[in-house]
Amino acid sequence: MMRARLPDREGDVESGDVTIHYEVHGSGSPTVLLVPPSPITHAQIWKTLLPHLARRNRVVTFDGRGNGRSGRPTAVEDHSRAANVADIVAVLDATGTREVVVVTLCDAAWWALDLIAGHPERVVGFVAIEPGVPHLGGPQAHWAAAVATWDAHLEDPQGWQLYNRHVITTAHRRWVEFFFDAQLVEPHSTKQLEDAVGWALESTGEILAASEEGHDLDPPTRDEIVARCRRIGVPVLVVHGDRDVCQNVDKGRELAELTGGELLVIEGGGHLALVRDPVRVNRAVGDFVDRLSPRPAPRRWTRAPSRTPRVLYVSSPIGLGHVRRDLAITDELRRLRPDVEVEWLAQDPVTAVLRAAGQHVHPASRWLASESGHLASEADGHDLHCFQALRRMDEILVANFMVFQEVVESGRYDVVVGDEAWDVDHFWHENPELKRAAHVWFTDFVGFLPMPDGGPREAALTADYNAEMVEHVARFPRVRDRAVFVGNPEDVVPDGLGPGLPTIRDWTQANFDFCGYVTGDAPPTDDERAQWRSRLGYRDDERVCVVTVGGSGVGRALLDLAVAAFPHVARDVPGFRMVAVAGPRIDDHGFPRHRGLDVRGFVPDLYRHLAVCDLAVVQGGLATTMELAASQRPFLYFPLQHHFEQSFHVRHRLERYGAGTCMDFATTDPESLADAMVRALAAPVRYRPVETDGAARAARLVADLV
Repeated sequence: MMRARLPDREGDVESGDVTIHYEVHGSGSPTVLLVPPSPITHAQIWKTLLPHLARRNRVVTFDGRGNGRSGRPTAVEDHSRAANVADIVAVLDATGTREVVVVTLCDAAWWALDLIAGHPERVVGFVAIEPGVPHLGGPQAHWAAAVATWDAHLEDPQGWQLYNRHVITTAHRRWVEFFFDAQLVEPHSTKQLEDAVGWALESTGEILAASEEGHDLDPPTRDEIVARCRRIGVPVLVVHGDRDVCQNVDKGRELAELTGGELLVIEGGGHLALVRDPVRVNRAVGDFVDRLSPRPAPRRWTRAPSRTPRVLYVSSPIGLGHVRRDLAITDELRRLRPDVEVEWLAQDPVTAVLRAAGQHVHPASRWLASESGHLASEADGHDLHCFQALRRMDEILVANFMVFQEVVESGRYDVVVGDEAWDVDHFWHENPELKRAAHVWFTDFVGFLPMPDGGPREAALTADYNAEMVEHVARFPRVRDRAVFVGNPEDVVPDGLGPGLPTIRDWTQANFDFCGYVTGDAPPTDDERAQWRSRLGYRDDERVCVVTVGGSGVGRALLDLAVAAFPHVARDVPGFRMVAVAGPRIDDHGFPRHRGLDVRGFVPDLYRHLAVCDLAVVQGGLATTMELAASQRPFLYFPLQHHFEQSFHVRHRLERYGAGTCMDFATTDPESLADAMVRALAAPVRYRPVETDGAARAARLVADLV
């Protein structure tokens, strides 16, 4: 799993007898210090906020004592407020930080009050998210009900209190799971719950119990807390969910009142708004920090009649098939509207294709975190659990959406086109007030499907994600001005979205337009194919096999398998030649050398090689396989193991076209692959024709909104 942002530097500092690990990100004033409520979590709790702030500010994070990469003391006195404040000061000193905006979550707000009281010269602003300051606010009625539920949950309750040391230490996992389940009151919070539980379990029950008892050492009175709050002489922002069962929202209200601070109440929000409503929290915190050090920039406004029609195109970086069809659509769009300007917000390797095609790539693209790099990091050989990898890409999607939203708000676009731009579609549905332009959503599959070996757990998770999608579209249909399925109704799988939900095909037909499949280029005629072969350096007496695994960086295992099969095929097929394309993200060195074997890196005109080859060996990605189907080329395709889209959605479509031969990587060795390749070279090709007007149909759907 990749992080959305890596630190510019990191290190350790000794605070008393405990080692504290810290990171420093970005540059710019003021510095922001993110303080986690350790030891129940660590610095990763800030994963959705940090990249957003670090694009403008210097940001310091650290793992509090008891978790992450910091030390794990077990004595109660080692978890006092004074000890935690000493950690903050030690990190500030170690990072050479003179003054900061302090951002806290839960109990860490209490430590920030002590920091401001003891070191007022070092704090220039204070953000308290769901602050856990004692004596403030009214009784915690919601939490009392949760405690009663916990007591009933225990097999032998004995009237234990929720924070009883015996419970925390002997039923640590159960306690943590219960605790965070109670905090995440928002529906569809499975990923946030997994994260919170996982972070807590990196510590121990003994440490957590010691920290709870450490909070009670030298407790202040209400009068002392109130007086300290009133003496805060810096700007304050309080963010609080009104359904928080850990810290009553009245705590946040009173803290804001006493400090003269701003208050943002998230209606319907629980205790972890930071991760459950990251866009809203990011914008609130970012705006607050910006106001402390305003950076006025020249502003420009163009009168509406003088504005050129503008489209922002966000093309998925998962493979390179998306960008080829997107270029075809924009070519057709320009034929319909020659006056339209198209800007692209894209990532490597898509940007390389766009620049080679003479397209304008928005400069903010450099800020985007790598989605294809994340998927490559999740792969193991020919195995990529696509659904789980997408879930674990959450911090990258949040970071990229924040970049996107700033681009949209500053660019005055008429239309935003998102080709499987999951972040745009999801977070505009979650924050519909942020929509600034007409929105066209393109996709070539609908619905997450569980892998059989995922069992009931995965079936429940995919159904939950599908249910959220259905609810989004039903509640805010205005977010998608056009939802376009790249294909035909028969290409949609007939499976169900989940218990109580419609079938994928029925729901898609009710909520999407269909443009037919979009090929990057029209398949060559026989004469063109002969010309292309000659220009690409292929002789008439050669039988050319192209092996390619796309542009995502996942596929070295398939390349190795195909290269190992090469000598076996070459013995049986005269003039056999193999071109193995590693793509932009796989090192093309280290492969065996054979006469007739050519291993290449990035090939910008790969589609032409595929259109003229005598055989292709590929993964199960839709773009490559459908280009081969459109060109009537024989091919073997290997869906990535645990890749639900390739295993179900793509395979369903290819079978409808009668195209290609599906192979199982796990049961294929070089000899059996060679046999299959020889058979495919000899077999006739009779695929269902693929339409060639999909790009024009798609462009008309976009042009209507410009």
